[in-house]
Amino acid sequence: MRDTPQKPDFNYLKSKLLVLRDETQKALTQLESSTQTVSLDQNRVGRLSRMDALQAQAMAKASALRQQVLLDNLNSALAKIDSACYGRCLECDEWIAMGRLELDPSADYCISCAQSFE
Repeated sequence: MRDTPQKPDFNYLKSKLLVLRDETQKALTQLESSTQTVSLDQNRVGRLSRMDALQAQAMAKASALRQQVLLDNLNSALAKIDSACYGRCLECDEWIAMGRLELDPSADYCISCAQSFE
């Protein structure tokens, strides 16, 4: 029989979520210029330089997508805190351990249920 985790510290986790959301929004803003269309003017840059620029643009787009998914998860978790359904596993309805929420405050599943999905 496993120990039932205690109700998490919502105030602490909400402040952590807000900080992470702000950091993620800043990262997205910084990535915006890197995802702009690459100029293909052959007189300005050589072929390899253009290929490097296209590769950098693709990496920036992938990074921006990951940051957007993270931002969506953080906003979802903040909405759950405000609606009083935050911190409970979506599968078993037990409290998610505080240690897990500290590592990932947007976690939707307890460790046991998350492992069973793998």
